[in-house]
Amino acid sequence: MLINLTVEQFGSLDILINNAGIQKECPSHEIPTKDFDNVLSVNLRGAFLCAREAIKHFLSQNRPGIIINVSSVHEKIPRPLYLSYSVSKGGMENLTKTLALEYAEQGIRVNAIAPGATITPINEDWVNNPQQKAVVESHIPMGRAGTVEEMAAAVAFLASEEATYITGQTLFIDGGLTLYADFREAWSA
Repeated sequence: MLINLTVEQFGSLDILINNAGIQKECPSHEIPTKDFDNVLSVNLRGAFLCAREAIKHFLSQNRPGIIINVSSVHEKIPRPLYLSYSVSKGGMENLTKTLALEYAEQGIRVNAIAPGATITPINEDWVNNPQQKAVVESHIPMGRAGTVEEMAAAVAFLASEEATYITGQTLFIDGGLTLYADFREAWSA
């Protein structure tokens, strides 16, 4: 339905960006099943359903297309108290790679971005608290949170002609967070 409305209003569909996401804080052993299912439904199932319909459209038109999934550094970095979010983003990594491999021959490119700590409404609890923001930023080698504009620039690149030979990849935009930032100083093992 969404794809049909897009094509009706704009004449075609060239790019799908899956950017819906929610999270719920809860100790893993106490997560209500409905909350776990809700997070996976929005973050992963929704992305799958939109990608599936976009791929059907691209194939029916016999033309290439682009899908960009918005994942998270938490597809790689475990996040205690946010199990369902981390699981959904780990699934997003596999969704991206599987679809990319399956449809590359048809010219459909599927990639993802994985933002680190970013100033967005989903993070307003720590963004609006100077002490919490300082704690978050202390773990980022670049010493600051990312911006929406920085994430949008990465998406624009992956959707551009400069990225036509890239598929199945996740671009981490995280200020170095995935570099094991807490190991910046050498220590004896």
